Amino acid sequence: MNLQKIYQTRFQELELPLKNQIWKVLCTDFFNRFVKPTDKVVDLGAGYCEFINNIECHTKIAIDLNADVKKFAHPNVQVIHESCLAIRSLADDSVDIVFMSNFLEHLLTKQQVFDTLQECKRILKPGGKMLILQPNIRFLANNYWDFFDHHTPLSDRSLVEVLETLEMHIVKCYPKFLPYTTKSRLPKGPLFVKLYLHLPLAWHIFGKQAFIVAEKR
Repeated sequence: MNLQKIYQTRFQELELPLKNQIWKVLCTDFFNRFVKPTDKVVDLGAGYCEFINNIECHTKIAIDLNADVKKFAHPNVQVIHESCLAIRSLADDSVDIVFMSNFLEHLLTKQQVFDTLQECKRILKPGGKMLILQPNIRFLANNYWDFFDHHTPLSDRSLVEVLETLEMHIVKCYPKFLPYTTKSRLPKGPLFVKLYLHLPLAWHIFGKQAFIVAEKR
């Protein structure tokens, strides 16, 4: 499967500046609360690097097999082209935060999901956290499969179960957080996103993605 071609078709270059503005607000108004300025942060499946470019932290690492990632990463971001199943460049207990957004559903099997989460736990320091933003199939029974490269169905409940199996402590679990995609009909300017983040009631109405924070004991 030619993932580069799929992503180039799905996300036109003209859409990227708006997506970056949205992620800047998401980081400033929400994700920064889980990340300290001194943290070493890994963005797994970094894609266009919207998260890792905008998050405030000391050390930034983007992991993705797609060779195009280096083109989008800011100069202060280290890019690693390695499999999520074997992140050989990072030692045990070496990072503070592992973030992933819309990533696990692209893995081919539940076993790969388990192995990826186990690898993320390996590189986390004790007390380090996984931040997982994930389409929630409980609220997307039909639309979950609209993307050709979605393979593995996951819900907030199944993710919590596997994380607890790995002896991770669940700090936060929002079954409904963000809308499914930036291609939705909802307004998506930065000011609307800022307002949305400060109105949790709207999450329950429009949210189709879960957000989970899990801590390594």
